[in-house]
Amino acid sequence: MHQDPRPSTRRAAKTPSIARHGRLKTNSVWKTIAKSVVAAFAVVLVSGVAVGAYAAWDLASTVKPTVTLESEKVLEGVPDVGAIDGGVNFLLIGSDSRQGQGEAFGDPDEETAVLNDVTMLLHISQDHSHVEVISFPRDMLVSVPECTDPEDPSDTLSPMSSAKINSVLSYGGMECVVKTVENQLGITIPFAGIVQFLGVAGLSEAIGGVDVCIAEPIEDEYTGMFLDAGNHTLAGIDALQFLRTRHGVGDGSDLGRISNQQVFLSSLVRKLQSEGTLSDPVKLYGIAKAALANMQLSSALTNPTTMISIAKAMQDVDLSKIAFIQYPTSYVEGGGAVEPNYLADEVNLALQQDIPVVLSTAQETDFASAADPNAAPPAEEAPAEEAPAEEAPAEAAPTPTQAALPEGVSGQTAADVRCSAGRTLDDQ
Repeated sequence: MHQDPRPSTRRAAKTPSIARHGRLKTNSVWKTIAKSVVAAFAVVLVSGVAVGAYAAWDLASTVKPTVTLESEKVLEGVPDVGAIDGGVNFLLIGSDSRQGQGEAFGDPDEETAVLNDVTMLLHISQDHSHVEVISFPRDMLVSVPECTDPEDPSDTLSPMSSAKINSVLSYGGMECVVKTVENQLGITIPFAGIVQFLGVAGLSEAIGGVDVCIAEPIEDEYTGMFLDAGNHTLAGIDALQFLRTRHGVGDGSDLGRISNQQVFLSSLVRKLQSEGTLSDPVKLYGIAKAALANMQLSSALTNPTTMISIAKAMQDVDLSKIAFIQYPTSYVEGGGAVEPNYLADEVNLALQQDIPVVLSTAQETDFASAADPNAAPPAEEAPAEEAPAEEAPAEAAPTPTQAALPEGVSGQTAADVRCSAGRTLDDQ
């Protein structure tokens, strides 16, 4: 409601009276709140769209007793939000910078490195039938193309060869990390985001925690993570330290840490689907708001509706079609770093052709995770019926419908309920 800026010409009453500051006609505080809430829910019932539901919920939760909101005008023109059209390539970058994180993770003035210790690609297929999440080892050697200098956009940074991927964020910023991964995979990545320690904790709180299974105790003095064998629900700092722990899982390497993160992420996806989060507009906007508050996002993601539409693209994907893959690498001579091996070409090709992947069953022996002994056995698929033999026309080979990744490519699907392979202090 607009207030008349002109000074009042009304004379003050001579007789003393109780001051009435901005009286809301005959409406009481509670009546004002109730009216706004009713208006808000009316919008939900009439529109039935994700953004309308969130806007109404947010409006009702911010009503102030002395303010009358014209809620109908606020919600005029709110667009519907469905699943994003086409495919998605989103690069998640986890920075180990201590800046702005307090002293819980080290002195921000002493530990000033800005390394992308986590570099992870989310690929959603064009038809939303399958999803691949690719984790890149932080010590993987890559070629870095020429990048724009984030400190001086009019200048460029020289390309590099055989650089560790976790150094690229410090060298050229988010855009340079994206260009490097694009160069490695042969695909285009239009979305990206950087999250720091407290951001991970905040996002895990926003989704209500994640259930994880621990096969053997995790003991890591570096992160302060100590978990007994069994099932745990992790949120906040506990979830962050579980994702950070390296010494307490597998063989203590970054490769083991990736498998541990896949245990967490696969459980996260199962939770989001089973609890209907990906179809719940209020929950989705809560997560989107947490992401906006805790992440540095590329410009295409600063509108929360874009994040909502990406999330909704995953709501109906079969769990067995959501694959978490550790990018195939081998240790270089002398150790201390890894480099992509010949199996990486198989992953690159699957992403370029937008076809689903099938992981080898040999990954049951993965050193950093173990099968959950309490999990139900996977349902057996019925054998495909053989089509009658016909002469193949003299045409080019058909486009493959899936990529069977060979043994040696580590990973799991979201349908695989696996446990983190813990590591005690005695083994370190």
